[in-house]
Amino acid sequence: MLNKKLKIEELEKLAIEIREEIIKMLLEAKSGHSAGSLGAVDILVALYFNILNYDPDNPNWEDRDRFVLSNGHIVPALYAVLAYAGFFDKGELSSLRKLNSRLQGHPHRGSLGGIEVTSGPLGCGLSQAIGMALAAKLDNKKYQIYSLTSDGENQEGNFWEAMMFAGKHRLDNLTMIVDRNNIQIDGFTEEVMPLEPLKEKYEAFNWQVLEIDGNNISQVIEACNTSRAIYEKPVAIIAHTIPGKGVSFMEFDYTWHGKPPSEKEAQKALKELRTLKGQIETE
Repeated sequence: MLNKKLKIEELEKLAIEIREEIIKMLLEAKSGHSAGSLGAVDILVALYFNILNYDPDNPNWEDRDRFVLSNGHIVPALYAVLAYAGFFDKGELSSLRKLNSRLQGHPHRGSLGGIEVTSGPLGCGLSQAIGMALAAKLDNKKYQIYSLTSDGENQEGNFWEAMMFAGKHRLDNLTMIVDRNNIQIDGFTEEVMPLEPLKEKYEAFNWQVLEIDGNNISQVIEACNTSRAIYEKPVAIIAHTIPGKGVSFMEFDYTWHGKPPSEKEAQKALKELRTLKGQIETE
C-alpha cells in the first residue's frame, strides 16, 4: 500500500515542515549534518509521499518498494520523513544522536521500521541496493529499489564497481538518485576530486541517465515515474540540489556539511523557513 498521494502544494509545505524538524533535531543533538540533510528533503518527500509503495504498519511487507540511503550522514532528513509517514512517533525525533536512542547518527537496520540498511562508510549503499534489485529479479518480484547517494561517493572505487555490475545485469528495477550538491566535508567536489562529466560516465556504464532540479518536487516525481518505464537498463537520476536549502546562510556553504546550528542560528533558520511556509500558504 501507499499512503495517499499528496498534491504538489502539500508536498512543498511538508518539505518545509521537515526542514524545520531537522533544524530542531540538530540543535537538540548539538551535532550532525546540516547542509546535505536540508538539501535532500524534497527528494525524500517526493519518494515517501508520492512514489514508494510501503506500509508503515507492516514495514517488512514482502512486496514493498525498497529505499536505500547510502549517504547515511544525512539521516536526520530520513528520520523526519519516516516519522511523518507514520513509521514512528514524531516525538522521538528529539532523541537524535543521544545515548541509547534508536535515532543514531547513521541509520541502523533493525532499530526502526523503514530503515532497510545500515549505512556509514560512503560508497557502499549502491551495492546493497543492487543486491536487492538482483534478488527481486531472481524471485520474479515487481517491487522497485531506489538508492540515494551523495555525489562525493563517485570518488569511491567500489561505487564504480557497483555501477558496472548493475549495467551488466540490466537491473531496470533499480533507480539511483545522486544528490548532486557539489560539496563534501573538505570543500567543493570539483576542487577536491572533479566528477564531471557525470552523465557521460554513467551512460558509458550502460545506465539510462535523467538530469533534474532535485529541489523541484514535480521534477523528482516525473523522473521517478519515467524510470519505471525504462526497460533493460538501471536508471541514474542526477538531482542537482542546494546544500542547506531553505536557510540562506547555509546554502552553498560546504562548511555546513558536518555541523549543527547554534541556538541563535537555529532561531534564524526557523524564522526563514516559517516565512517560506507562509508564502506557500498564501499563494
